Amino acid sequence: MARLLSVNVGLPANVEWNGRTVYTAVWKNPVAGRCRVGRLNLEGDGQGDLAGHGGEHRAVFVYQIESYRYWQDQLHRSGFVYGQFGENFTIEGLEDASVCMGDRYRIGSALFEVTQPRVTCYRVGIRMAEPRMPALLTSSGRPGFYFRVLQEGEVGAGDEIVKVGEAKVRMTVAEINALLYSPDHAHSLLEQALRIEALSSGWRASFEKLLQSRGNGNPGLAPEAAAHPTAPGFRRLRVSAIDQESADVFSFTLQDPGHQPLPVALPGQYVVLRILRTANGAPLFRSYSLSGPPSAGQYRISVKVEPDGAAGTWLRQHIHQGASLDVSSPRGSFCLKPEGGPLVLLSAGIGATPVLAMLHALASARSTRDVVWMHAARDRDHHPFAAEVRRLMQSLRKGRSFVCYSRPGPEDRLGEDFDFSGHLSQPVFDQAGIRPEAEIYLCGPDRFMQQMQAALTAFGCPPGRIHIEIFNGSEPMTPGVVSTARRPPHSPDGDTTTGPLVSFARSGITAHWNPAAYQSILELAEACDVPVRWSCRAGVCHNCETGLVSGAVAYAPDPLDQPAEGNILVCCSHPVRDLVVDL
Repeated sequence: MARLLSVNVGLPANVEWNGRTVYTAVWKNPVAGRCRVGRLNLEGDGQGDLAGHGGEHRAVFVYQIESYRYWQDQLHRSGFVYGQFGENFTIEGLEDASVCMGDRYRIGSALFEVTQPRVTCYRVGIRMAEPRMPALLTSSGRPGFYFRVLQEGEVGAGDEIVKVGEAKVRMTVAEINALLYSPDHAHSLLEQALRIEALSSGWRASFEKLLQSRGNGNPGLAPEAAAHPTAPGFRRLRVSAIDQESADVFSFTLQDPGHQPLPVALPGQYVVLRILRTANGAPLFRSYSLSGPPSAGQYRISVKVEPDGAAGTWLRQHIHQGASLDVSSPRGSFCLKPEGGPLVLLSAGIGATPVLAMLHALASARSTRDVVWMHAARDRDHHPFAAEVRRLMQSLRKGRSFVCYSRPGPEDRLGEDFDFSGHLSQPVFDQAGIRPEAEIYLCGPDRFMQQMQAALTAFGCPPGRIHIEIFNGSEPMTPGVVSTARRPPHSPDGDTTTGPLVSFARSGITAHWNPAAYQSILELAEACDVPVRWSCRAGVCHNCETGLVSGAVAYAPDPLDQPAEGNILVCCSHPVRDLVVDL
């Protein structure tokens, strides 16, 4: 007979961890007497990170006393207390290898349904004082599972757990867990799992991605930023043309010197340049969006020369027609999607480059989509690609252009060079005819993008339809870590002069690898304040999956499932030679 041994609750609190403050409710304590079960929570319980825990399908986390005994033996520890694994219900019976998705149980006066295995994150490692715990729980097939509350009621320690129903499709918690996290993603099992009505939406989406995929890696876990892996390494390309686009922007056209074909970029992707300024000095790495039409014959990159920009200034002064540059394959996930709905290409300054490539692709295809081009510039002298955009827009049946100058000059012509004086804002969207249901591609300076995201959301555009490109990094994901003032990326304190060089291409930071100071590339990135994404920190969740621009890594511990070829997991890897990472 299965029994409820303990009911455990806890509210989020700040916990100190590795020099940071983490807001977490992973510490749970037993309840004396009976406890009310609501649709989303137990009375007195809460979650610190609602993106990863809680909600209708993750209302109650369940863990078994049998797994307690297993971990006491495996970890050579004793003294575990109820709630040790962050669970709400500590139970006897109902092991992960026997409980199936969709099974229904009566406990006390409440009714529950099994919806998914637990997705472990680094916080269980904090609670257990064992950083490997997320990987250990998942790889062991003992993750525990979540209940959805079908009928609210009261429960208490000692209650019998009575099975009252089961799903038509029979797959256990352990089987579902292995199907996502192990390397074996058999299509027959994925199809079977997707027939489970009770399966939570998050797991369903992951299995759908795995079923649709024909590539390597684990697309069911990999973030969108890692969705288009490409072969690492640099290729020597010749500069066949240099064009001045505006007062501070010039373009390079790049071709293979032997006229060999180039990998064709997706509209919106970028390449990484390796810039060798001196024979013995550390190279600079910079990412530049491809601004021309997709082509196997040539690439075009466009560079803005900033007053203190080391790379742009050097390129302008030292690279001439006929010179050569080291160029990576195209990469990045800021890509034009093929859907046929309305579209807004919104940019400021040099941020026009990736959306210009999208406009080229739309014009080449004679697209019938409703396309609005919106661009913000200072004045005509600082408005790159103006004539090119006008020509491309004329080839679109439903294309409209709206240009805003913040400080138009006396020679700038309203209605010809620009359409509005001032700054782009929510009221301007009405004038430009933006439709709230449009897919929006946004690129420009950080402050501009923050303002536009806020204005677009207030205008009624769903956040999921606003796609952004960040030139000098990516959006960080550090679940549960209490926000502090973000510092711009920098060299780490106490950087050594030996060891492999690790370069973060998008952030423009290079540092030596010091195994005495860092356990992983993730830790080095954090020491440099390079924006990173992570959750498990143990090679399980793939949130940290990132493009490998060049070099090679080794893993410790090994990931449960390998990333796609051309990508790495930064949370559990270290360099074996000089390394360039797409962060």
